[in-house]
Amino acid sequence: MKHTLLTLYFVTYLKWDKDLSTAVYHAFSGLCYFTPILGAIIADSWLGKFRTIIYLSIVYVIGHVVKSVGAIPTVGNTDVHIALSMVGLILIAIGTGGIKPCVAAFGGDQFDEEHVSERQKFFSIFYMSINAGSLLSTLITPVLRGDVKCFGGDCYALAFGVPAALMIVALVVFIAGSSLYKRNPPQGNILLQVCKCIGFAIKNRWRNSKHEPKRKHWLDWAEEKYSKRLIQEVKMVLRVLVLYIPLPMFWALFDQQVWVYKPKKTTFSQCVSVHYSRFWCIPVKDHRLKLSSHCPRQTAFTLHFLSRYPAVHCDLQSEDCPGLNLGLLDFGASYTFILMKESGQIVAHRMEDVKANSVHIAWQIPQYVLLTAGEVMFSITGLEFSYSQAPSNMKSVLQAGWLLTVAFGNVIVLIVAEGAGLEQWKEFVLFAGLLLGVCIIFSVMSVFYKYVEPENMDKINLEDTKEEDEGDGKKSSMMLDKTGKSTKL
Repeated sequence: MKHTLLTLYFVTYLKWDKDLSTAVYHAFSGLCYFTPILGAIIADSWLGKFRTIIYLSIVYVIGHVVKSVGAIPTVGNTDVHIALSMVGLILIAIGTGGIKPCVAAFGGDQFDEEHVSERQKFFSIFYMSINAGSLLSTLITPVLRGDVKCFGGDCYALAFGVPAALMIVALVVFIAGSSLYKRNPPQGNILLQVCKCIGFAIKNRWRNSKHEPKRKHWLDWAEEKYSKRLIQEVKMVLRVLVLYIPLPMFWALFDQQVWVYKPKKTTFSQCVSVHYSRFWCIPVKDHRLKLSSHCPRQTAFTLHFLSRYPAVHCDLQSEDCPGLNLGLLDFGASYTFILMKESGQIVAHRMEDVKANSVHIAWQIPQYVLLTAGEVMFSITGLEFSYSQAPSNMKSVLQAGWLLTVAFGNVIVLIVAEGAGLEQWKEFVLFAGLLLGVCIIFSVMSVFYKYVEPENMDKINLEDTKEEDEGDGKKSSMMLDKTGKSTKL
């Protein structure tokens, strides 16, 4: 669900202001990347990846249906529309977030450990498919909303309903191939075992570190209660998660190309001052700027446009103010419009403060090539790395950990954007500088990371299991010896 459609729905249909619309959208986006943890726990602990994908896909479809019903004007009043919209968005966030880690991990499960190159190709094709769907959504959804009219206005119900129908088709195709899939059964509440193991290791170390000899790793203090295999698996997961700590800064910088509405404070002499910072231009038909009805009869306001629209109309919310056609606004220019009352009507007189930008838009192509290349290499490598370095019973959990880097990147953007109050170019420089520092830190961290080859994963687990069996055998023989001696005595 694209930012363009959702924010327009909030503003034009639910009649929310820009601040509330932006806040709700970011809350929805953050929830979509925090719920993967829920899906991973369900998949690895109880239902398995296959059934989790099916059940949460149904939740996702129901969310879209509820959202589509909430966009029908004849269904209830505004409060009903808001309630249905919020319930739909929550269901969509749970569905899409829960599916994300399971789909990638389930796809990786279809390859044996010796087929490493084939699995890497799968993750590349998988990520390409995600972006292809995103591209189609960007192109088709605005057409469904704007070109198709229903209930006397923009057809948001159709724009939200079509994805639900397509998801039903995809779900039927996915279920039809169920006999061809390789399914790994869930192995109990593994996340709870991991948390208990970590807690016991910390508690045991705190109590006995002064009286007993040092151990190689702090998790080794859990050996008295938990198996060496579980401890080894927890070590592997924690090593990867620690390596992910600096990575949200990449997504914080990458999200700077996404348009965010930032209203500027207005004075009494200004009707409105709107700034658009947009590099990916999607046509928005009949784009209107609403001015409050209490504006003075002669008022000045400035419009700064970095994207080009065929025409922008300005409507004053008063009876004697008809629609004002501000004409063609050139790319990169800054205009001041003087609104004056002439012959009983409000007339706009335009002055060009800053001339139109003469830099050709094609200069942005190299920037987007570099951005896209960086994101593709970063994302595909991260997906494959998260899968290959995870124990067999925690594949989805580590995929969810990778997706959490996106969520925390969005949190960083919100904190800086809302708290710092910097100009756009200063934010770009700030995030670029922070990412450069993070690259250095991550490079140092990667030197100390010990990479585990996928084909050696089972060997490590087998060796740990043998050591446990041998240890159990020694313990039992010692107990027998003690019993024999006591019998003789």
